[in-house]
Amino acid sequence: MPLTAGEAPARGRRAARPSGDDRELAILETAERLLAERPLSAISVDDLARGAGISRPTFYFYFASKDAVLLSLLDRVVAEADAVTREAFGQPASGPREGWQRAITAYYETFRAHRSLTLAWAEARSSNAEIRGLWAGVVEGWVQRCASAIESERARGAAPDGPSARDLAVVLTSTNERVLYATFSGDGPALTEGAVVDVLLEVWLRAIYGSSPTD
Repeated sequence: MPLTAGEAPARGRRAARPSGDDRELAILETAERLLAERPLSAISVDDLARGAGISRPTFYFYFASKDAVLLSLLDRVVAEADAVTREAFGQPASGPREGWQRAITAYYETFRAHRSLTLAWAEARSSNAEIRGLWAGVVEGWVQRCASAIESERARGAAPDGPSARDLAVVLTSTNERVLYATFSGDGPALTEGAVVDVLLEVWLRAIYGSSPTD
């Protein structure tokens, strides 16, 4: 059968070159895999390039540094967390307990699936202003959404007045962040993984409603 335009003989055919997106994804996947084995400080650009099957110069075509890789991963996981949390809030719930449980579970499950990245971001925030600023913006978005939900519950008479909704949201969001970090890292007193959602849920319900709603 004759070859048509653009075809090449099967013998000796070159493997298709990975696209830019494929190479970028390979770098990101390599970074997450290596972070599960050792801290960011022990990972080099050469490690990332080698794991992705590319050269060091090619790595720099996609990322300026390994911190830039960490920023890109943070963007992706935060987008994932935001999507599943919005979905959880958007589903009909039988009452406050079910609604908040879905949201906290979605948040927890997303970061548990990327626990090595969660720990790497915490490590990097102390020395990298860009990562610190990005994370602050992420947390601010969560605070605003939580504050809005608390205000809605107060407006419909389900939750009593108390501290400003924003202040309460700041405390609750910060609690989530610290509890997850301690559980994933083992740094200091920590909850077991099986207890995280249940304990956080009770804290949120009692802080927002003054009690623990049963429905």
